[in-house]
Amino acid sequence: MEVSIFSFKLDFLDKNTKARAGTIKTKHGTIETPIFMPVGTVGSVKTVTPDELKDIGAEIILGNTYHLHLRPGEDIVEHFGGLHSFIKWDRNILTDSGGFQVFSLAELNKITEDGVTFKSHIDGSKHFFSPEVSMEIQKKLGSDIVMAFDECVPYPSEKIYVAKSVDRTKRWAERCKSYPLKDHQALFGIIQGSTFKDLREISSKQLVDLDFSGYAVGGLSVGEEIPLMYEITDFTTDYMPKEKPRYLMGVGTPEDILNCIGYGIDMFDCVMPTRNARNGLLFTSEGRLSIKRADLIKSDDPLDKNCSCYTCRNFSRGYLRHLFKAGEILSMRLNTIHNLSFYISLVKSARNAIREGCYDKFRDNMLIQLKGGNNV
Repeated sequence: MEVSIFSFKLDFLDKNTKARAGTIKTKHGTIETPIFMPVGTVGSVKTVTPDELKDIGAEIILGNTYHLHLRPGEDIVEHFGGLHSFIKWDRNILTDSGGFQVFSLAELNKITEDGVTFKSHIDGSKHFFSPEVSMEIQKKLGSDIVMAFDECVPYPSEKIYVAKSVDRTKRWAERCKSYPLKDHQALFGIIQGSTFKDLREISSKQLVDLDFSGYAVGGLSVGEEIPLMYEITDFTTDYMPKEKPRYLMGVGTPEDILNCIGYGIDMFDCVMPTRNARNGLLFTSEGRLSIKRADLIKSDDPLDKNCSCYTCRNFSRGYLRHLFKAGEILSMRLNTIHNLSFYISLVKSARNAIREGCYDKFRDNMLIQLKGGNNV
């Protein structure tokens, strides 16, 4: 029988902010927080190989229950020994519950206390997700961190609807908690409540009482103004256990990550670095850079003089622009390697600043640098 070794330890607390640095341990290794998780929706971080992810410094990637259920199917993944074996990734994997995709991508038929009936966004086939179904799929996938199945509400929503959703999310969380997973798997609860502080407090307290291995802030970065997202995140972390990992789902820009680390968040994921890379928008220490710009045609400068990734060590802006304009697949690969390297380097630098007790200065300096560029 596999023995659960999931644990979280706080290593450092910044003296001037709520920023934290910790260590998560799982069957598949150690994760130093703050951490950014590249998104591998269907078992692949687009355009890069597992070995390249390791070279970049990725300690954990994210897979999606909804998408993996639709194709190839959790039974196929289980046949190959689980997601780690299937995709040849021997480090950590977090799978989200599929709840966000069920509510945002699929054509909904019906939401009941039992679960959600929906049509696939791929072929229109009918499917049903419940807390138990989501847990069973994630059990077969064999991820290290499993997310509870929750109800994601759109923004904006009426408060009375959000309140009902918070109650349903709590009942669904109880059902997830009672479902037996594999011994190595840790289950995280997801706090909801949209932008209503009193509902966020209620949801936080309800889920903390259930004693999950970690907690996520869900239902943000779905259309609300950024200052409001920051306000709700800062508010919600006050009700999240200090001794458990804190995960802000689907966020975000480098600026978002820097600010939300300061609010006490430990874990982040977002498609932004990979999606933007494929579209020619690069994140650098001097702000955003569009590789399409005509003035880069003869530039022999590296993409980012402060970056040591494979792309920046070897290729000029002029060459990267040429690859993008020519529609070469290598453009997407090199851009993605850089953007992911930038994100992961950013959170590692944040950890060092927290350890040294100067996170506020680090954050403020980085925000100034990032604003100084933005040469889109």
